[in-house]
Amino acid sequence: MSAPLKVLVVPSLLANRPSPYLTHLETAGVEVQRSPLGRPYGEAELIEGLRGVFATVAGIEPYTERVLREATDLEVIARFGVGYDQIDVPAATRQGVYVAMAFGGNHETVADLALALMGAVARNVVTYHQRVKSGGWGWEFRQGLWRATVGIVGLGRIGRAVARRCRAYEMRVLAHDVVPDPAYAAGHGIELTSLERLLRESDFVTLHAPHQPETDGLMNAERLRLMKPTAVLINTARGGLVDESALYDALVNRRIAGAGLDVFRREPPTGSPLLTLDNVVLTPHAAGSDLASEAATGQCCVESILAVARGGAPPSALLLNPEAAAVARTRRRRVLA
Repeated sequence: MSAPLKVLVVPSLLANRPSPYLTHLETAGVEVQRSPLGRPYGEAELIEGLRGVFATVAGIEPYTERVLREATDLEVIARFGVGYDQIDVPAATRQGVYVAMAFGGNHETVADLALALMGAVARNVVTYHQRVKSGGWGWEFRQGLWRATVGIVGLGRIGRAVARRCRAYEMRVLAHDVVPDPAYAAGHGIELTSLERLLRESDFVTLHAPHQPETDGLMNAERLRLMKPTAVLINTARGGLVDESALYDALVNRRIAGAGLDVFRREPPTGSPLLTLDNVVLTPHAAGSDLASEAATGQCCVESILAVARGGAPPSALLLNPEAAAVARTRRRRVLA
């Protein structure tokens, strides 16, 4: 009897959680192995961990060309999320490894935290909390959300979910997107505009663009100088979108009023000067994490893995590299019944 197909569940957050969606894999005859590390894998650890592994439920570990070349049994990377910064997609395609995302699994959840960070920074929630706990009292008059102007950079699933929430606050919604959809914007009360105008006019700027070479350091010193001194920057997208040194300088010198950051160039951001500021609210790359998004994201991963295990490809709506099929068809594979 041949050994069962093995799936490595890499995100340490999932290691000790009861996960009904993973039970679906086991019911189908797949052996589920959960990460024993309790932290992200390094490159060498991932190479070792992938020996004999058919598929991964992937986190933020590095799927480099070297890893993909060594992982001769790997057929599908099912990303537990929607970012793929850590995956060399062209290398995966060359090796015939499908890269499947969880598109649509957590966009509402990320939008929730973006709005929560806006409110927390604007209304000084963390400082007030500490003030009351220490026996103090007192408040300041500050910018609120109601009828403010919000600028959304990137009007994809998450940006649109943010816009819907902002309309409930009667906010004026500006948006910038490199592939604009005028019909959608017009139908939802969103003003499409240039990035420069958005930065100049917004009380809140919230980032929802992908991190690519052309967007690296998108919010640099020059663009931060365009923002109002009363404005707040929110980043729940990717840390690489922001020049953190320039942001620190803008915050220290009060050229902008504050920032809410869920993502950083280096995670965790140990030693970052941003950690010392009282006009910043920080969360640990948690925007996509609630129970509803876990279930939806996990189900996307399971669907992709089982589709490949049964001799097919991940659903087209989730598949990042359909070109991998040409190489995948040449590989010898064991298929579930």
